[in-house]
Amino acid sequence: MAFSMALPYNEGEEKMHCLLRVPDRDNPTSTMLTPQASFMLQRGPLLALGTLDSQSRPWTTLWGGSPGFSEPLGGGFIGTRTLVDGKNDPVVQALVGGAEEGEMLQPVAGGKILAGLAIDLMTRKRVKISGKMVAGTLKEVDVEVEGQADTKQAQIQIVTKIEQSLGNCPKYLNAYEIYPALVKAEVGSQGPSLSEEGQALISNADMFFLSTSTEQDADTNHRGGPPGFVRIISPTQIIYPEYSGNRLYQSLGNLQLNPKVGLTFPNYAFGNILYITGTATILVDADAASLLPGSNLAVKIDIDETRFVKGGLPFRGVKMSPSPYNPLVRTLATEGNIKASLAAGKERQVARLVRKEIITKDVARFTFSVAGGVEYQPGQWVALDFKNELDIGYEHMRDDDPTSLNDDFVRTFTVSSMPGLLQGKKEKDFEITIRKVGAVTGYLFRQSERAGFEVPILGFGGDFKIEQDDGDAGLTPFIAGGVGITPLLGQLNHLDFGPGGFRLFWTLKMADVDLTIDVLQRHPGIAGCTSIFFTGTMSPEGVDEKIGVLEGMGAQVEKRRLTVSDVQGVEAEKWYLCAGKPLRKDILSWLPGRNVLFEDFDY
Repeated sequence: MAFSMALPYNEGEEKMHCLLRVPDRDNPTSTMLTPQASFMLQRGPLLALGTLDSQSRPWTTLWGGSPGFSEPLGGGFIGTRTLVDGKNDPVVQALVGGAEEGEMLQPVAGGKILAGLAIDLMTRKRVKISGKMVAGTLKEVDVEVEGQADTKQAQIQIVTKIEQSLGNCPKYLNAYEIYPALVKAEVGSQGPSLSEEGQALISNADMFFLSTSTEQDADTNHRGGPPGFVRIISPTQIIYPEYSGNRLYQSLGNLQLNPKVGLTFPNYAFGNILYITGTATILVDADAASLLPGSNLAVKIDIDETRFVKGGLPFRGVKMSPSPYNPLVRTLATEGNIKASLAAGKERQVARLVRKEIITKDVARFTFSVAGGVEYQPGQWVALDFKNELDIGYEHMRDDDPTSLNDDFVRTFTVSSMPGLLQGKKEKDFEITIRKVGAVTGYLFRQSERAGFEVPILGFGGDFKIEQDDGDAGLTPFIAGGVGITPLLGQLNHLDFGPGGFRLFWTLKMADVDLTIDVLQRHPGIAGCTSIFFTGTMSPEGVDEKIGVLEGMGAQVEKRRLTVSDVQGVEAEKWYLCAGKPLRKDILSWLPGRNVLFEDFDY
């Protein structure tokens, strides 16, 4: 019977625990091949592997295609046999590259450091292993392909002594259905910086695998998120956020002791793979937020060498579903992330809720008062911090609300009230008109103005200002989707709504008819230049009478979607737009060559 001995944390892991104030806990890593790890190695269709090259640089690769290419041999040993890219895979070259074809290579000094991650993306299960390769060989084999002549492929066989294993959670694992394919490798680029192909792969990647090492052992694991969660600072630098995990910090702990790191980015659809080796810098709190706003922990990687290989994977994959734990993409501060403009460390003002007006079932107007007053410009947003109200602290898993694990509970809302016209005059209050769509807005809807609810203000920002000029014969069109009307509401006092001066196209659900009445009754001057497009089958009671009210105020009302024909005939070169991604995409395709101005809230 085998027994697993307690494994202490290394100095780097302890440093990370101290730095991030992680409570003491035993290391759950086993010092043997556990039954769970043995089972996963046999059932998992993929195996990420990491090792060191002759310069002690870590590299990571991804093998497999179907279950069963690894199996336990007894005594803590596992055998792996699979097709690989024998010429361009840096891990293959580091493990058996010095041997003749078919020669059995047996490293000295107990074997070559090796780490792995057996993974099944469909079931979102993974197990880490670490140990030493004690024997390996690479040879060419004939592979039968139905209806074709046999194809020559490189096949690797290795035997690994497992010294550590650990099961990991399913968070951030995007589901892919994996099936085997032939390796048809061709090096697309290689060098100290990312090629355009390499950058494109990273920009669309929703996962990568990384390997780190110390003098004693190595670690290979997975990082996942929404496509684009890894950001490119330059062709020689990338950065990614460390999402909330199990707080063992095994990868980052190794990086504290040895900053060298190896990454691989797979493209499952085309079988392309990007290998990177470089040097990592761990960024915490303000250092992380300064580069990647919204993050309190991030890793920046300076690239030493990259290798982009077309068709280098021995499998393909079809994406099935994203992880429910994926947060939104956090863009770089230099990419216009609006959170970058929120000053940290300065004394915060507090907004007190003084009025709540329910407009529809899901839309309401909130008025906040600020002691001492605030300054903001027409069309700007306000950033409010709900962390103290909604953050319930660390949890490893939270299946009932998975995205909350990485939520900073900072929200930006367009200010829908109009500031005064006097320069430098502070406003005593401001309004936001919002839809109930998530945890924060749902919480705000539950608050009462009589309860004295207060929320910290992080700042005001944005420059989405509507400017009218004579360049377009005086015509300024604005397209709004739903509550995308709010940037316009904060700017009405300086716009000309005379004949030929302004045109509003407003599309929204029929269920929001009361919102249109509220806006036009509060601002009757815009009714005559407004075209409203109601969609959806859910009609509130008395909708026909309400449409009659809108038409009586001078608005044009259509019970259909906004289409290309509605906007193409409008003679204006400059358009303003506030809408969600689908409508925005349509509008941009409908108005080629036009100057369409919009503010991006997709961070």
